[in-house]
Amino acid sequence: MIHATLHQLEVFETVARLQSFTKAAEELSIKQPTVSSQIKQLTQTVGLPLFEQIGKQLYLTNAGEELLNTCHEIFARLDNFEMTVADLKGVKEGKLCLTVVTTGKYFVPRLLGSFCQLYPHVDISLQVTNHQQIHQRMLDNKDDLYILSKPPEDIDLERYAFLDNPLVVVAPKNHILSNQKNISLEELQPFPFILREIGSNTRKVIQKIFDDNKLNIQVRLELGSNEAIKQAIMGGLGLSVLSKHTLTSSCYEELCILDVKNFPIQESWYVTYLSGKKLSVVAKTFLDYLIAESINYTAEKQFNLAHTHG
Repeated sequence: MIHATLHQLEVFETVARLQSFTKAAEELSIKQPTVSSQIKQLTQTVGLPLFEQIGKQLYLTNAGEELLNTCHEIFARLDNFEMTVADLKGVKEGKLCLTVVTTGKYFVPRLLGSFCQLYPHVDISLQVTNHQQIHQRMLDNKDDLYILSKPPEDIDLERYAFLDNPLVVVAPKNHILSNQKNISLEELQPFPFILREIGSNTRKVIQKIFDDNKLNIQVRLELGSNEAIKQAIMGGLGLSVLSKHTLTSSCYEELCILDVKNFPIQESWYVTYLSGKKLSVVAKTFLDYLIAESINYTAEKQFNLAHTHG
């Protein structure tokens, strides 16, 4: 059996993550010779090199990669143990690692805010990224939970639909079609569109609708964020299809939702995690809270929009 201290494993994980002895020493608030000494002792204990240096770059060896995976498992188990002990004491505390797709930033922070008011001892790590990067984070088991509109089919996931995600056609407020009703897809063909990058779920949905109806869509711009798309629409560069969640009340001063046949497209938001993964007490608490609270969030948003435009 390999006898290594938790401190040695912490030092090793920090060096591996930062790929630097110097940066690891700074993060851990210890001297660099101490870092070197701890890694040397751990290497002797394992009996194989953990790092190799090529030029100025530090790389993990195969043994180092295996040890790093083991460290992640050990630290996760210890974190879960601490959360379980806190729960047994009647306190919810610990860390929640959550990754959401870009559009989720319009509503997830609000849900997190009310969750943290209920559980002030919970720390949140929130990553906001695109579908492709979330896919990789899932494969690497980086987080507790993921929120996205289209869970990948090639990963075994537990998934829960918890919130409607209506997709609408958005135009400048003074657009020629803004006052028309029951607009057909054919009538949209002459107008340029501004879409998210290839790989975006919204882009896939709108492309499929046009393809199914044997129609072409003019893509004038590809932009990597909903905020940039909204600004481009305001600037008169084209139409777009966006989640209604991205349209705050202030947006309606310069934008409008077109009345297009078969729109809104009713998609859903999902909260997911890897099948077989044992959720921590904090992650399970947030999952339950999210499903319950989303009902209240939907009702409140509908009320606010109705009064804004009423």
